[in-house]
Amino acid sequence: MRYTGAIGVVTATATGLTACGGPASTGGGAGGAGGGGDTVEAGISYPLSTGFDPMITSGATPYAANMHIFEGLVDLDPATLVARPALATGMPQKINATTYRAVLREGATFHDGSPVTANDVVFSFERVLDEGNASLMAQFVPFVDKVTAVDRSTVEFKLKYPFALFPSRISVVRIVPEKIAGADAKSFDSRPVGSGPYRFVSAVREDKIVMEAYDKYNGPHPAKAGKLVWRLISDPSARVSALKSGRVQAIEDVPYIDVAGFTGKDEVESVQSFGLLFLMFNCADPRFKDKRVRQALHYALDTEKIISTALLGNAEAATGYVPASHPDHHRAATVYGHDPARARKLLAEAGVGKLSFTLLLTDNGWVKDIAPLMKESWAAVGVDAALDIQQSPAQYAKIDQGDFDALAAPGDPSVFGNDADLLLRWFYYGFWPEKRYGWQGSKAYKQTRSLLDKAASEGDEARRKELWGRVTDLVADEAALYPVLHRKLPTAWREGTLTGFEPLPTTGLSFLDVGRA
Repeated sequence: MRYTGAIGVVTATATGLTACGGPASTGGGAGGAGGGGDTVEAGISYPLSTGFDPMITSGATPYAANMHIFEGLVDLDPATLVARPALATGMPQKINATTYRAVLREGATFHDGSPVTANDVVFSFERVLDEGNASLMAQFVPFVDKVTAVDRSTVEFKLKYPFALFPSRISVVRIVPEKIAGADAKSFDSRPVGSGPYRFVSAVREDKIVMEAYDKYNGPHPAKAGKLVWRLISDPSARVSALKSGRVQAIEDVPYIDVAGFTGKDEVESVQSFGLLFLMFNCADPRFKDKRVRQALHYALDTEKIISTALLGNAEAATGYVPASHPDHHRAATVYGHDPARARKLLAEAGVGKLSFTLLLTDNGWVKDIAPLMKESWAAVGVDAALDIQQSPAQYAKIDQGDFDALAAPGDPSVFGNDADLLLRWFYYGFWPEKRYGWQGSKAYKQTRSLLDKAASEGDEARRKELWGRVTDLVADEAALYPVLHRKLPTAWREGTLTGFEPLPTTGLSFLDVGRA
């Protein structure tokens, strides 16, 4: 079960997602926990760019679906991002500085009806930690040394070094059935089987995902709807129309221009998120090897104009790696205000005369609105940027082949966790710097890895934050990949149609503990 080039593999696998049915329900067709078959329909903005295997999926849409299909020992509350027990009966118990134990919920079963055992937990962690599987989650649990089954329902973790964030961090590893995921990884990626309140029914890549209540779920968040139907509507206007017509009860990623127009039966709320627009350069390209060129292109951007014009004020310019509202925010030593004169000076110091390049952008509606303003900002300092706007899978396929100059795209690793260590590791440790933007041979990358490793083993919270601050200063100065802004996420829903619904500070929608009114 080897995965090489994880993103490319899962993107290719996702092509085969058309009408793939999951395991048969063990109860009635509507799902006994769903209150008579009530259906919640939602409008989702992102297509299926990857499969569903929680070990490797990076797609926003399948990851959001997995919150309903799978459980970890610990999960994050989708609205607050605070860790809470899921398959475990409580938060992992600390035995000593490098040993933890967790006890499984009695009677928990997977969607095929088989019991969840400690051996499944061991398998789930071992497949993530196996380098041959190229799991995207492995970078978040480097401190795990060994996982063993003490008995059928008890799991013990031995750590390589003390890691204070252990109890919440293990939420990144979802528990999967060994007999299914271990037998056919490709099939499991397109037909996921978990232990969550909803079971997978089908997926059609650019059409919909269907899930239904799992009637034998006995955990803390039982399904309150009989079925979830997620309409994959990438066109912003069509998404808004689907809500206003009553075809769906909620939509994510409301176009900023439409926010003020929601009245009467529709509610809308914008939540500040970590979600960023980042600018990434191919550091293996001679044009971008000198950090002064990368810095110049950041200083040239009129970010406040971008926010006020394209996003109608629904974002904040980056003053650090995480937004100012984040508890681990550190104002970077380098903050990129709009400074065209400084941009020209840096380009001259780097010996750059006429700079031209192609900027790849994803085709998200708000990103497309920003694109011409970026081009305009750079033109004002004598830089010519050609714009190449396509769907994410096409753009990342080029990037993973090393065939790109620069990229501007959205990113939001806070779906995995909200602490600074995790957020920094996503873009600056492992896969992205080594496989995507060519930073692996640099002195700065070695320093970044060293600082993050020191912080991970640091028991003192203040010292840990100090080290994260040094990483922020370093990556801001290097600007190999760095945020331009952190945006607000507008979500809209029909008044009176849902119970318990909350907008999220991350990409996606959650219908855990949500039912039809």
